[in-house]
Amino acid sequence: MSESPQPRPDPDAITEYITTTYADADVVTIDGAAFFSLDAEKHWPNFATIVWSDETDQVSQLSRPGVFRVSIGLSRATFDRLVGSIVDPDFTVLDRLLPHPDYARQHWVAILSPSASTFAETVVPLLAEAHDRLAAQRARHAAARDR
Repeated sequence: MSESPQPRPDPDAITEYITTTYADADVVTIDGAAFFSLDAEKHWPNFATIVWSDETDQVSQLSRPGVFRVSIGLSRATFDRLVGSIVDPDFTVLDRLLPHPDYARQHWVAILSPSASTFAETVVPLLAEAHDRLAAQRARHAAARDR
């Protein structure tokens, strides 16, 4: 008997994963988007976002049923290794890691409606990197302030 494929995680499931996995994650939801940071006062900078509305995205065609974009801020090395060589990406393709349509220069990647396997194998480790990078940055800044 073959196993049926797992359903794609939706924005609520991904939000639950992030907030359950990272107890220090702060989430703000506005205008068809969720922003994940480690700062409950300023809500900035973010380490990941989920967008499900064309209001903030003009190229991904997020108005299609069930389509949303997960975006993740990475190190330059990880960004370059994963998507740095992609030229002229199709920002409407589902389940493919791409440079972010607006923030690639800041080393952000994006993926539309990741499958369950892509979420588990690709997105989860990238979320860990993004969260841990921001947490380390915050710790360095706090240590510098305390000197």
